[in-house]
Amino acid sequence: MIDPILPTYNRVDLVFERGEGAWLFTRDGERYLDFTAGIAVNVLGHAHPHLVAALTEQAGKIWHLSNIFRIEGGERLAQRLVAATFADTMFFTNSGAEALECAIKMARKYHFANGAPERNRIIAFNGAFHGRTLATISAAGNAKYLEGFGPAMPGFDHVPFGDLDAVKAAIGPETAGILIEPVQGEGGVRSASWAFLRELRGLCDEHGLLLMLDEVQCGVGRTGKLFAHEWAGITPDIMAVAKGIGGGFPVGACLATEEAAKGMTLGTHGSTYGGNPLAMSVANAVLDVVTAEGFLEQVQATAARLRQRLAELKDRHPAVIAEIRGEGLLLGLRTLVPNGDLIAAMRAEAMLAPAASDNVVRLLPPLNIGQAEIDAAFEKLDAACTRIEAQLRQDGVKGAAA
Repeated sequence: MIDPILPTYNRVDLVFERGEGAWLFTRDGERYLDFTAGIAVNVLGHAHPHLVAALTEQAGKIWHLSNIFRIEGGERLAQRLVAATFADTMFFTNSGAEALECAIKMARKYHFANGAPERNRIIAFNGAFHGRTLATISAAGNAKYLEGFGPAMPGFDHVPFGDLDAVKAAIGPETAGILIEPVQGEGGVRSASWAFLRELRGLCDEHGLLLMLDEVQCGVGRTGKLFAHEWAGITPDIMAVAKGIGGGFPVGACLATEEAAKGMTLGTHGSTYGGNPLAMSVANAVLDVVTAEGFLEQVQATAARLRQRLAELKDRHPAVIAEIRGEGLLLGLRTLVPNGDLIAAMRAEAMLAPAASDNVVRLLPPLNIGQAEIDAAFEKLDAACTRIEAQLRQDGVKGAAA
């Protein structure tokens, strides 16, 4: 008999009752260190008082209006993001996939508005993850996610991540833009070099293309800047954000320059829930904290300390950990054993982390963790690696006996 919840997830048999900062608590009072953070969503951890207060206050006023009417919180958030980024305008969504859908439509409509409707193809990169809608799985081009869903949506050309010559070869008269994650999360925590991003910006300028960034996972302070592309010293034309911008509440946004958004006129796009008052209240509260003086500098310092401890961990367990990847607090451990084995061993030590492609375990803690959480993470990871090494020795003895 099918489960009442569609069985598309292999769920871990854990039920959490409450959270506090970087910690989650089960009904039985067991405490877990949460380096999943809702998969890079809970940038301020669990039950952050400023976010709780903002949501509670708004819940006592208005929950939903629809975009037929002005929404004050959305106008305020948009003005603040315009002031803090390259963007002139934005469209609010409920998820990263919806933000990417908006970005794809916007890029195509831009060229249509310029009298070049044939320019509707987008160059994307192998290993990408842009969401689970038909358009976004087509944009990523991952055969595993496309299987069984009929023909892929046309209009995407895929090239190897970081291969500038392949990008140049893919540009043609139908190309509308280039879509890239500055740091691939699901794809194995692989970082594009800042030089590569600058080269892409130059190619877009040279060929009249739109540079489209997916900062759903790597944005909102995750790399130590408000958005990852800032490290490269560039600006995109269109950018999709989500996850961290809501701190745990479903919020996404598609940011754009005035020029890139020129085709998105009255009636060309919409969303029932996008930009609703509850979401906007929480997103404004997240922005209060993340843009406060010294916060991003603290993220950078925290990331440096965590990475240093991970380097020590790699030296202590060379049979388990092959490589440390990532930027800021979007980090990955590429393992020499199945990544699921390390995740299970970490769970046995009461620490939570998600997998990624290329046999990587992602470490995605809240951005406001302190030294105590770094020390706890090291101790739990060290114990998890020791567990695996003991199993490897045991398996080796069994193999020799056989």
